[in-house]
Amino acid sequence: MELIYQWWKAVGLADKLSFARDRLMESFFWTVGMAFEPQYSKCRRGLTKALALITVLDDIYDVYGSLHELEQLTEAVVRWDIDAVKDFPDYLKLFFLAVYNTVNELAYDTLREQGEVIIPHLTKAWADLCKSFLQEAKWNHEKVTPTFDEYIQNAWISSSGAVLLVHSYFLVTEKISKEAIHCLDNHHGILQWPCTILRLYNDFSTLSTELERGEVTNALTCYMHETGQSEELTGQHISQMIEECWMKMNKELISPSPFEENFTEIAVDLARIALCQYQYGDAHSSPGVIARNRIFSVILEPIQLLETAQNTTTEWKSLLASS
Repeated sequence: MELIYQWWKAVGLADKLSFARDRLMESFFWTVGMAFEPQYSKCRRGLTKALALITVLDDIYDVYGSLHELEQLTEAVVRWDIDAVKDFPDYLKLFFLAVYNTVNELAYDTLREQGEVIIPHLTKAWADLCKSFLQEAKWNHEKVTPTFDEYIQNAWISSSGAVLLVHSYFLVTEKISKEAIHCLDNHHGILQWPCTILRLYNDFSTLSTELERGEVTNALTCYMHETGQSEELTGQHISQMIEECWMKMNKELISPSPFEENFTEIAVDLARIALCQYQYGDAHSSPGVIARNRIFSVILEPIQLLETAQNTTTEWKSLLASS
């Protein structure tokens, strides 16, 4: 945690981008739910970095950026073009360079340790995420309610789970295979189903907040708009969809796969931690007492072995209290 905290302070986004959520601790909690075993500390660090950046990215697309700026950012990520920053406003320059350097660092470490060039696959995942965010921004800007199927096909990617799983594959896999990379690039079911579960849990918990912001892109609103069903019946339909996604994901676990077991377990645990984070509201964006107590009990309270650990715990508590 101390290494992650030092990295986040050095990046400086929390200080420079006042409009964005600072959710470093909550991001780390997600990663503990996905990969809690001691041998995956590197994975947790990498995923926490990615999720902290994704949280800021989400706020840029949802809250702060103009449509023109969002199109500029999306194009720069798609091309992975560092030269594009010269035309960016200052806040986008800072953010793009933070993502660029963080992703390139993971790619460099993997090349050094395994001899594999993974940068095209990492950047594709980020580009897909930005394109899905941009599509939602356009729907909201134009006050267009997409069909339910259109929404779901975009929304499981905009859940950001695919970026986390692509990162986690390269962080935990001992022998990277071309077949597995091909499956990741082409949205294998082991990505799609947990990400769809994540999206639907999220939409349940954030519906009222998104309606207050004037957003029209939510699974429930799209389904109600298309079918004319009540909110109660729509909720039942979404719950049934979640059950079906769990069954499809479980089927993937027993089917032949190019993925190692440690990665497929992380994919399933993404869906599990999503339920944990959204069952009492949005514990990532608006962590309440229950969410904060979970973080304290899972991450902070047991670490009381050394004076340095106690000092670190105090710093994290202060950070969480101010978020």
